[in-house]
Amino acid sequence: MIICGGDEAGRGALLGPLVVSIVAAKKDMEKRFADIGVRDSKLLTPQRREALYDSIYKAASEVIVDLIQPAEINKAMQSGISLNELEAVYFSRMLDKLSVKPSVLYLDSPDVIAEKFGVRVNIYSTKPTKVVGVKNAERKGIKYTKIVAEHKADARYPVVSAASIIAKVTRDREIAKLSGDLGINIGSGYPSDSETVNAVKDNIRNVEFKKHIREYWTTINTIRQTRIRSFSDEEDLE
Repeated sequence: MIICGGDEAGRGALLGPLVVSIVAAKKDMEKRFADIGVRDSKLLTPQRREALYDSIYKAASEVIVDLIQPAEINKAMQSGISLNELEAVYFSRMLDKLSVKPSVLYLDSPDVIAEKFGVRVNIYSTKPTKVVGVKNAERKGIKYTKIVAEHKADARYPVVSAASIIAKVTRDREIAKLSGDLGINIGSGYPSDSETVNAVKDNIRNVEFKKHIREYWTTINTIRQTRIRSFSDEEDLE
């Protein structure tokens, strides 16, 4: 029996991509994941995540990773499409790409009502799926992939933990590459990181840098308003 887990990294970031990942594995590999120390990526050091990355690929039946770039996130939010909806579209695409047919897909749900995220994925997927906890119309003779969308699924299911590690390591590598390409220390890319906030403040008008900013975040608006006020104060002093 094949099971899958899906998770993301970079959801609340100011800079860089949102990375989504699905890990498919045989049911009996759950114990293997737990034995090698696979757990929610937030509970692991960067070094430990890197060490587990290759082990997960070797143990998994299949791994799919995708990047949602800031330009697509900005366009979606400008159009009134929520980040939850955008994530669901990507998870459904990855589920459809799998060469294996999983019996269940566990998802770490970002929706307030956990099952709602499963419903979103169910709507967009072209594969026969049914959401656990929601009434589904079923046809006899069809093997459905169960979708289990729960809060804290990355702490409950080793296969979701594995997906969270793959997503987190991928994003960390992308951020390191972006920092090198721009020649700017951008920190982790999160609003809680002073290095990230300072990088945004200092480079808000840099055309290349702006391509990697999430435009519709409160922190970005605050930085812009602060710069406008500072510019006005400078004019008053002239």
